[in-house]
Amino acid sequence: MNLSTSLDQIKGVGPKTAAQLRQAGLQTVGDILTFLPMRHEDFTQVAPIAELKPGKATIRARCEKISTRPVRRGLRLTTAVLADDSGKLNAVWFNQPYRAQQLGGSDEWFYFSGVFEYNYGRYQLTNPSAEAAKQLPVQADRLLPVYHAVRGLKTTVVRKVIEQLRPLMSVLPETLPPSVVQSEHLVSRAAAISAMHFPRSDAEVRQARERLAFEELFELVLASQLNKIDNQKLAGFAIPFEQSVVQDFVQNLPFALTNAQRRAAWDILQDFERAAPMNRLLQGDVGSGKTVVAGLAARQAASAGYQTAFMAPTEILARQHAETLSQLLVPFGVSVGLLIGGAKGKARTILYEQIASGAVDVAVGTHALIQDKVKFHRLGFVVIDEQHRFGVEQRQKLLGKVGDAKSSKGDNACSESVIINNTTGDDTGSSSPCLAREPRAARLVSRDEAAVIITDSEPIPSPVISTESVAADSEPISSPASTPFMPHLLAMTATPIPRSLALTVYGELDVSILNERPRGRKEIITKIVSPPSRASAYAAIDEQLAAGRQAYVICSLIADSSASDRKSVEAEYKRLKNSIFGHRRIAQLHGKMSAAEKDRIMQDFKDKKYDILVSTTVVEVGVDVPNATIMMIEDADNFGLSQLHQLRGRVGRGDHQSYCYLMLGTNNKPSQRLREIEKSNDGFHLAEVDMQLRGPGEIYGRMQHGALNLQIATLADTQLIARAQKAAKRFIASGEPLENYPLLAEKVRHNQRLTTLN
Repeated sequence: MNLSTSLDQIKGVGPKTAAQLRQAGLQTVGDILTFLPMRHEDFTQVAPIAELKPGKATIRARCEKISTRPVRRGLRLTTAVLADDSGKLNAVWFNQPYRAQQLGGSDEWFYFSGVFEYNYGRYQLTNPSAEAAKQLPVQADRLLPVYHAVRGLKTTVVRKVIEQLRPLMSVLPETLPPSVVQSEHLVSRAAAISAMHFPRSDAEVRQARERLAFEELFELVLASQLNKIDNQKLAGFAIPFEQSVVQDFVQNLPFALTNAQRRAAWDILQDFERAAPMNRLLQGDVGSGKTVVAGLAARQAASAGYQTAFMAPTEILARQHAETLSQLLVPFGVSVGLLIGGAKGKARTILYEQIASGAVDVAVGTHALIQDKVKFHRLGFVVIDEQHRFGVEQRQKLLGKVGDAKSSKGDNACSESVIINNTTGDDTGSSSPCLAREPRAARLVSRDEAAVIITDSEPIPSPVISTESVAADSEPISSPASTPFMPHLLAMTATPIPRSLALTVYGELDVSILNERPRGRKEIITKIVSPPSRASAYAAIDEQLAAGRQAYVICSLIADSSASDRKSVEAEYKRLKNSIFGHRRIAQLHGKMSAAEKDRIMQDFKDKKYDILVSTTVVEVGVDVPNATIMMIEDADNFGLSQLHQLRGRVGRGDHQSYCYLMLGTNNKPSQRLREIEKSNDGFHLAEVDMQLRGPGEIYGRMQHGALNLQIATLADTQLIARAQKAAKRFIASGEPLENYPLLAEKVRHNQRLTTLN
């Protein structure tokens, strides 16, 4: 018998068990030995029921009675009475109806391990694990491993199989280079895996987990570092820093840049000067000034003769960005085009031609930008706003539209730091050796119907009047054409998706953070509200309206559904209009409305024609309404953490104090998500929490959320990640071939196999 032996050849593994193991991805001896327990239960620390104290507890008891009942849609409650010689205790499980079959109708003794807490007027054991006492002798050591129930695979089955394979633990091969194991003071892989399955102490488990977690992180970090090295070999566009261009832009702003904006802008301008393409995430809460930073970078790119593509997820947001960018850039002769739904025929054709010829310096749009008909002349800079709303393939499609761009002329890299200063007009660092380019001559662009781009040739009353009728799904999205060049990429978001955050952790995606609020902005006060307090929440809304402010009410459904007890926009609109806020002006907004109707309602709300807007999440990214100061999110626990933060960002965009009420559904207790967002306005912190709750996704694949197949490691362990990063860099610097370690090389190559760009 060896590590490649099929499990169906193991004594006691019949056809049924073998099939279960295969469904869980376990086919060989090596597979099951590396199938690690998710936790360990210490059943030697057992307390009588009468002596239990609040907290983690383990008891040995019989189940006297057990039943399961539906509490509400999507929730089934299983309750039991457990008894030992000292007394009785209530236990409760949420959505675990199988417990009734496991524990009912038997006089067996079980070990129960869970949280002993006070809830609903009594003490109870919440969601305890249950192990039949008669099955415990299989494990002769002190601690008992508990394995993931993959596809119904029982922990007891895994224990019985692994018990037979214990002697083979010693032949498990090492994966890490000896230099890494030694420098990091790690136990061997064989010793670690043996300790996970057959631990003798808590300390031994901790030591084993450290080794195995480090191994998983080292494999990911090493892959990321090698990918980053490969990225540096890609041909990009070295866009030289032009001090006069930047200073003119900053000095003409009607406001002072925050220090965070200046730092982020300098990060980007430094990246521009390198021949390798930038891959950077700009994180900043709603209203922190991300668009201004992107506009400064687009101005620099245009001065060097490169186009910018600025992609937003909705037409409303794209139009808003186009208006903002036009105000920032048109005075400097930078043309801005808008590519969204609206124009047809000749107007659309003209805009295609203007982008293809280079007449448009900055093309702002929705998914329409990635359609095959859109051709760029010299695309050097790509900005993706609200990047969590786009898939990997969509981002890659846009990056592939380089056009006829060539590498930049000469090597104009600036190595000395220049601080962007918009108060004195002078740089506070060393002077830059880069030479300023002569400004381009104004380009005359013909007007035709609505297809007019903003040019530096003459003033145009409407800041952006160019439109595009191509819908996001009107043409198939093909893979980007192979190109030797890659534009610089800037992804912007208030709350990074877990996948992007993970890439920053591993060092592959650079990050700049806007952690300062514009002058006069206040933090949004967020409160969790239970149904009994609904009236007081309505009173708070009415108080804001009486002061001349406006309010959002957010619902997850458009219309009522028999399959859900969640509130809907249509029902809440009628109820609020006919009763609670009958004296107020109320509108509704949802995704079944036409684009024109949605735009009209949002504009009317911005123009203060309505006091309350009852809406679905279509307002998550939308028009700024500085006068909106209060938001109520119904059934808040049905929204993701990132989405809640994005929605909350619709208020607090003016100088007035703003509020966000997270309304619980019936019988709901506040989740960890709600407690985190109640106490924090920090989008990056919330992204870290989000990553812990739902996983970082397939880092090197196409999934943006979900598990990373980490058995032991956690991305919350920043100290261990830092150790893995340093060890990976030392290994790369040593020049030792990765192929010397076949198992490690296989894992690393697997992690490298797909795109590395955000």
